Amino acid sequence: MNSPAEYALVLLAGLGSGVLISTVGFASLLSFPVLLAVGLPPVVANVANTIGLTPAGLSGSFGYRRELREKPLVTTVVLVTCAGGAVLGVVLLLALPPGVFAAVVPYLILVTCLLVGAQPFVSGRLRRRDRGGGRLSAATTVACVLVGVYGGYFGGGSGVMMMAVLGFGADLEMRVVNALKTLSIAAGNVVASVLFVVIADVDWAAAGLLALGSAGGGYVGALIGRRLPATLLRVLVVLGGITAAVTMLG
Repeated sequence: MNSPAEYALVLLAGLGSGVLISTVGFASLLSFPVLLAVGLPPVVANVANTIGLTPAGLSGSFGYRRELREKPLVTTVVLVTCAGGAVLGVVLLLALPPGVFAAVVPYLILVTCLLVGAQPFVSGRLRRRDRGGGRLSAATTVACVLVGVYGGYFGGGSGVMMMAVLGFGADLEMRVVNALKTLSIAAGNVVASVLFVVIADVDWAAAGLLALGSAGGGYVGALIGRRLPATLLRVLVVLGGITAAVTMLG
């Protein structure tokens, strides 16, 4: 980055991405291309993107604090499983050759977002709805761990995967699922960011500007997200997932 215009662009990308994290997800569709456009190499851009979007997940989770308090047990399970899974995901990132998941990630995102869209129509056939007030089954808990692993390894689309897991595995309102999705992104990004700070080459100017914008955007996104009708939110998630998958395939 060499000009005030580029600094402003990264700051605005952080703001917009923060809003996306707390609403429909797929924030990196906005922030990552901007970081590349201002001249950061892909690996450095990925590190700055993860660190810079971490405040969005945290501020978004704070904005959704009322929803998270409604289901304290589920909130705790999501936080612990995603953070723990992200540790394993980061280990895999360091141990496996680059691009192991690159070929399948677009299809994984596409299938997952379509599951989010179809969930109201098929969930009654696929699971027993929990009327007992917020416990996750063992299978759903394992699925949360796997989403955490994916989030630590790659991250793109992990929030929507969490929405699909919770949509089929728990009887929760969409606004609560969205809150838990935001928390899961925050947990994974915190773990990855700590590691990146220790071992990676960080462009602190880019990461800092992105973080400054995303912190406000995450909170604003939570205010918007809790007011979005469930059907509209599902439609936006599906459209975002299709866009993400097509972009990656291109």
